[in-house]
Amino acid sequence: MSQVERTTGDGKRRPARERVLAAAARRFYTDGVTATGIDTITAEAGVAKMSLYNNFSSKADLVRAYLDARHEEWLTQYRSRLQRAESPRDGVLAVFDAYIDSTVSAQGHGFRGCGLLNAAAELPDGNEGRALVRRHKEEVERLIGEHVAALLPGSPGTARTTAEHLAFLLEGAMTRAGLEGDSSRLRHARAMAANLLDQLCGGRPEQAPD
Repeated sequence: MSQVERTTGDGKRRPARERVLAAAARRFYTDGVTATGIDTITAEAGVAKMSLYNNFSSKADLVRAYLDARHEEWLTQYRSRLQRAESPRDGVLAVFDAYIDSTVSAQGHGFRGCGLLNAAAELPDGNEGRALVRRHKEEVERLIGEHVAALLPGSPGTARTTAEHLAFLLEGAMTRAGLEGDSSRLRHARAMAANLLDQLCGGRPEQAPD
């Protein structure tokens, strides 16, 4: 890691907790949770092992912090997109756009799909980290559902079914995007979502990207 990455914008050295979490995020996403050891994280963060354990009680605690941080990062991207939304339809698409944004931010580091699902796949059944990932995905579907319900106020059943449909479309596209290493599947999924919403509201379909 460069000296720039270890300092804040004003040149001050970043707190050890921030450096450890940033290093863990890079290595967990690139190499996987299981394959990344504490020594690798501390070396990349430029801290002593004691500094890590002064901030995180265990590797499991660090993994939970990483999952929480990814969730908050996604929410920040979504809220930024939502500020530009002018309708419930735009609100749904803001969820898709936030996923697309995550692929852009990962470029140059090897895009591998959803970091939360990747981590969950490595964690045993009943692990708290898996529960965190499940809550994140439920939150994403809930947000989609709120926008669809606002779009179809007189059809709650159709709104629920549509929200589930769109959530499945989004997650499937994210999985394929991770395997293929780019955002094209997500962009197609966004266009498909826009078309579905337009059909429900009698609008004009959007052209899917090539």
